[in-house]
Amino acid sequence: MSVPFSTSASGQHPNEPHSSIGLAGRLNWLRAGVLGANDGIVSVAAIVVGVAGATSAFLPILTAGMAGLVGGAISMALGEYVSVSSQRDSERALIAKERSELRDMPEQELDELTGLLTNRGLSETTARQVAAELTEHDALAAHLALELNITENDIANPWHAAIASAIAFTIGAILPMLAILLPPPEIRIPVTFVAVLIALALTGAMGAKLGGSPALRPTVRVVVGGALALAATFAIGSLLGTTVA
Repeated sequence: MSVPFSTSASGQHPNEPHSSIGLAGRLNWLRAGVLGANDGIVSVAAIVVGVAGATSAFLPILTAGMAGLVGGAISMALGEYVSVSSQRDSERALIAKERSELRDMPEQELDELTGLLTNRGLSETTARQVAAELTEHDALAAHLALELNITENDIANPWHAAIASAIAFTIGAILPMLAILLPPPEIRIPVTFVAVLIALALTGAMGAKLGGSPALRPTVRVVVGGALALAATFAIGSLLGTTVA
């Protein structure tokens, strides 16, 4: 009865993640990557558009954009590292606790596993038999999967999340930097607005696809949020530029 923990059980649909082995790690990378790219696009675009609203000089825009890119990438990496490290520490503590309980009170743990299977719809007799076979096969894996919904070999890696987030933020930030710096001054801001909103639509749709949800609502949400951020910083930059001048 070890099928629930197998990666090749028959009857599985090919596009469904029946096995959780490696899934948390992949989702961790993808989540950090999509969020990092989206934040890089929005935050750096807002900075450079705000500065461009105050001045058309090349150097201030470049300086502000680079500062936002470097600072944002580091901030995103640190935030992901701290967050995922806390998650990893909690998962390790739970695994250690479960291992200790299996060593010190095996009968109670067998009863607990039986109860978990009973709560999932199995009869008492069947649940007891399944629990005994799962315990014989791999007691720790059975308890982690059924009780805690984690696997011992799939603990989140904070370095993966941090690196993916920093790289994605940098890649996302490069787009508004190029969009604001390469065109002539008179069309910098419109070009940046268009490029950023298209990029946000793509990242919103990508995030929805990774999450398996319809793309329209999250895409619209991301695009509208980005547009509001750009409009707000441009208005502030224009106001400050006029006031200073």
